[in-house]
Formats: sequence, C-alpha cells, structure tokens
Amino acid sequence: MIQMNVDRIQTFVGYQVPTLLSCSRDQRSRINVTRPHASYIFVEFISFNVSTSWSMKMAKLIVGLLLLSSCQVLLCAVHETPLRPNIISRANWGARPPKGTIRKLRTDPPPYVIIHHSASDGCTTQAICQARVRNFQNYHMDQKHWDDIGYQFLVGEDGNIYEGRGWGKHGSHSVPYNSKSIGICMIGSFVGHAPNAAAIKAVQDLISYGVAIGKIDENYTLLGHRQTTQTSCPGDSLYQLIQTWPKWSSI
Repeated sequence: MIQMNVDRIQTFVGYQVPTLLSCSRDQRSRINVTRPHASYIFVEFISFNVSTSWSMKMAKLIVGLLLLSSCQVLLCAVHETPLRPNIISRANWGARPPKGTIRKLRTDPPPYVIIHHSASDGCTTQAICQARVRNFQNYHMDQKHWDDIGYQFLVGEDGNIYEGRGWGKHGSHSVPYNSKSIGICMIGSFVGHAPNAAAIKAVQDLISYGVAIGKIDENYTLLGHRQTTQTSCPGDSLYQLIQTWPKWSSI
C-alpha cells in the first residue's frame, strides 16, 4: 500500500495565470500547479514515501516562489504604463527657443486639463501641422509678447501630438489656470464639426499617458477653455464632444 502526504494550498492572486508546473522528483513526489479558475492557482504537492519534513519544506518553497512571482506580475499590471503616444519634439517641428526661462507649474502634477482649439485652418499632414505650430509660436511670442508658445501640447488631425511647453511647465493659455493645468490645443476650427478620429484618439492617449507617468493628477478635471474665461473656445462641436469624455466637469 502506498501512503501519500498531500498538502493542498489555494492562493488568490487576482489575475489570470496559465498552468504553471507539473513535475516529479525521482518518481517519489509530484508537484502540480494548475489553474482551475481564472482568478486563482492551485498548488498540489504529492509525496510518495518521502519524509513529512522534506515534503513540507518543498511545498513551502514552491508556494513562496509562486506568491513572489504573483505579486510581481500583479504590481506590474497595476502600474503598467501605456505606450508613449507619438509626440513630435520641439526640435523636430522647428521651435524657436523661449525668450526666457519658463517657470514650473505651481501645482504639479496639475489637477486640470483644458482643451482648446486654434480657431484656424486645420491640418492632416505632419508637414502642414508643423508649419501651423510654428505660426502659433510666432504669433504668441511676437504679437502677444509671451516667452513661448502658450500651450503645453498641440494636436493635429494628422494624429500627431506636438510638444509645446511640455510637461511640468507653466502655461499661457488660460490665465486663471495657467499654473495648475495642462493646456492642449487641437489644431483647427471646431465650431460646426468635431475633430477627426485620429486627433481625438491622440488627445485621449496623451491624457492617459500623462496620468500614467505622473504628469497629470489621476483625479484631474477636464474643462473646455470657455469654462475658464470669456471665450467661445474650443468651438461648439468640440465642446459638446469633450462633455462625453471621462473626467469632464461642469464646475
């Protein structure tokens, strides 16, 4: 008659795992690690004519390693960073250097994201979008006498994101919120129509990425420019659209 010492351990780890292990040791013992349910693993250690102390030590070692691995995978899943969206750097779109040092945001990460439109012709190619961004920078610096382009980021209907002042920098896009917000300008006039799908996705990806890397407060509030000052920006159609996005608030 064969006697078996069986130690069954069921551990909830909070994520799906495949069948991990099934092996034997000199035909005297077997370890089975399976997934009977999507949300936990089942560890079964069976020993044949092996001392209880050895069995328990091996079982505890296997379970400990599995738990450590499980915790690492779970933490990676929780803190997984989305892919970096395609951000065209200042150097690549031909930015002028700022007139002076751009100070940092007073509140960082900022608790507000403010959506603008440029109220200009749009663009669907990178070359044209880059030219538009250069024109905006020239206007802001030469006509408004700002130190740099006013927005932190701009987005074209080519699906690209253009770096303005960038993360962590004080803006010049909405006076009451310049020190505590990220200003994103969608290139074009969106009074009678919404931006195309590529531009919408780029803005949403940028916001998600900013939250993931700690550059936007995870509990941020989304606003249209018209909610922060007397203006029609970001255009009626775009304003209606952003009201359907997560985190938009009527204040």
